[in-house]
Amino acid sequence: QVQLVESGGGLVQPGGSLRLSCAASGMIFRNTAMGWCRQAPGKQRELVAAITTSGSTNYADSVKGRFTISRDNSKNTVYLQMNSLKPEDTAVYYCLGEYRFSEGYPRPDFGSWGQGTQVTVSS
Repeated sequence: QVQLVESGGGLVQPGGSLRLSCAASGMIFRNTAMGWCRQAPGKQRELVAAITTSGSTNYADSVKGRFTISRDNSKNTVYLQMNSLKPEDTAVYYCLGEYRFSEGYPRPDFGSWGQGTQVTVSS
């Protein structure tokens, strides 16, 4: 059974930093494309960062230059380093994983999801 467990959320002031972690189990992690999505109240879920099995990364324009996604296959964990946080980054952040037979980013409609972790950016 695939399980994704996020941690690291919390309350941070504007301009601050947080690092989210997502521990994966029940999958062959090195063959799983991973990503981070977020959903703010009243808004659609947005894929903000993704990483392929080979380590290629992609970011939404809204977080490019501020967020960094990385993976540690030895720990079955994907990370999201978030710097220069803004109030508009406030959302529930979800980890996404999709087993891929070929190189590619995770597809939200086909992947497995974690339960989410709340990030609040406020003074």
